[in-house]
Amino acid sequence: MNNEIEAYNNKQEVNDKAICDALATTIDANLSNAESKIWHAHPVWFLNGNPIVGYSKLKDSVRLLFWSGQSFDEPALKNEGSFKAAEIRYTSATQINIPDLKRWLEKAVAIQWDYKNLVKRKGQLERLK
Repeated sequence: MNNEIEAYNNKQEVNDKAICDALATTIDANLSNAESKIWHAHPVWFLNGNPIVGYSKLKDSVRLLFWSGQSFDEPALKNEGSFKAAEIRYTSATQINIPDLKRWLEKAVAIQWDYKNLVKRKGQLERLK
């Protein structure tokens, strides 16, 4: 696990740390070619500089966010924001369905919108894959 991400997880309360650790471990195992780092104060994984997946501690949960998740056709993921992101929120590590998470990570690699160049394109998203 990336040292910055491990430090982020270690700052969480016990229950939230368990969620973060489970997410980071599964993401790392399934996105071996991804770069991971703390980005905008939260753990995020990138492929070729494009954000793919990340999580953040919210007041009442841990939110797992897929930047291109609205294109995954996965009912458990809820639309987030005005672009193509989708999320799921966890209040316990036992809520994490590992087979679902692995499938979403596969889709995150296969289905990508170009967030890396969003500013350069003046807010216009283009599909990469």
